[in-house]
Amino acid sequence: MNHRFVAPVLAAVVGAAPLPSVAADPARVDVRLSEWKVELSQPGVSAGTVRFVITNAGSIPHGFEVEGQGIEQEIPMIQPGASDTLTVTLQPGMYEVYCPVGQDSHKKLGMETHLTVAKVQTIRVTGGGPVIQILPGPFPFPDSAAPILKAFGDEREGLESQVKNGPYSNNVAPISGTFAFTAWDKGATRDSVDGVAEFTTHDGARWKLVLDRVQTKDVPHHPRFGGVILGLYYHGVTQVHTPLVPTINSAVALWAFGHLYKNGGLVTDNAMVHVMLLSRTRRDGDFALACWNCAKNKVEELQLQILPGPGEPKLDAPGGFLFVNWEKSGGRVGG
Repeated sequence: MNHRFVAPVLAAVVGAAPLPSVAADPARVDVRLSEWKVELSQPGVSAGTVRFVITNAGSIPHGFEVEGQGIEQEIPMIQPGASDTLTVTLQPGMYEVYCPVGQDSHKKLGMETHLTVAKVQTIRVTGGGPVIQILPGPFPFPDSAAPILKAFGDEREGLESQVKNGPYSNNVAPISGTFAFTAWDKGATRDSVDGVAEFTTHDGARWKLVLDRVQTKDVPHHPRFGGVILGLYYHGVTQVHTPLVPTINSAVALWAFGHLYKNGGLVTDNAMVHVMLLSRTRRDGDFALACWNCAKNKVEELQLQILPGPGEPKLDAPGGFLFVNWEKSGGRVGG
C-alpha cells in the first residue's frame, strides 16, 4: 500500500477459491555502515526475499549480519567505500542487523539496529449476484455533500460536476459480467494485483479489463491513497475523504492500471482503475443508493471504476467512464 489513513482490519468475508502464489522481485533495503551506526533505508519490509545493498561509508572495514527467527547470515568484511549485497528469505518477525567485526566489538559500539518483517496480506475476491452499470446522473444526496464541498478548494469544481453527473447516481442498468482478482498488500511500492473483469454494458458493448499493475504513487485528489489497502474505513461524510462517497467499510481498496478492451480491440493499456469490496450501499430491486452512512452494512458490494489513462480521451461510454457493481460478492483474506 501507499498510505494508510484510517484502516481498521476487517474480518475475512465469505470464502472463495484457494489463494494462488505469485513471484515477486525481492524487497530492497539499502544499508549504510559507518562509525558507529547501521542505517537502513526502511525500518520494515514484508515477509519474503529481501536484498540488502550494503555500503561501507566509514573509514575502517565493516561487516553486516542479519540474525533472528532461526537464521544468521552475513557478508565478508568490506573495505571503506566498497559495497556488497546479501539476499535472504525472511519470515515475519523482528531481526537484528549489525556489524560483527571484532567478535561483535563494532556491534557493542553501536553498530546495530532492527528490521521488522511483516506478514504479507492477500485477498482473493470474486464478484457475484446481480451486476449493474452505474450511468451518469445526479448524486442522490446533494444537500448532504454541499457543505463539505466548500472546503475542497481547487477540487471543488470537479467535485461539483460529479454531483450532477455521477459516478454515484441512481441511474442504473442491469447488465451481465464476471470479475475476480487477487491483491497483495506488500508495503510501500511492492503491492501487486492480478485479475480480469469481463462484462457487457447496457448498450451491448463487450468490455474486458486485465489488471496488471497497481498505482503506487498518490492518486490525484486523494493524496493519502494508492496501491492496495486491506481494511479501510472510508468516511467521506466526515470531510476526511471525498464527500461524494458514502461512509463505508472496505475489505480491500486498490488503485491500479490495466489493459482495457472493447469488442475485442485494445482501447488503452493504461486504464486507471479503482476497486473496492465494501459495505452494501444499494437497495435490492432497483439498486438505488440507499444510505449516506453505510458503514454497518454487510461487506458484499464489489465496485469497479474505470477511467482513461492520464492525457487520454474519455472512454466511449456514457459519461466517458465505466462504473460496474457486483452486488453479492465476497473475498478471502490470507497471508
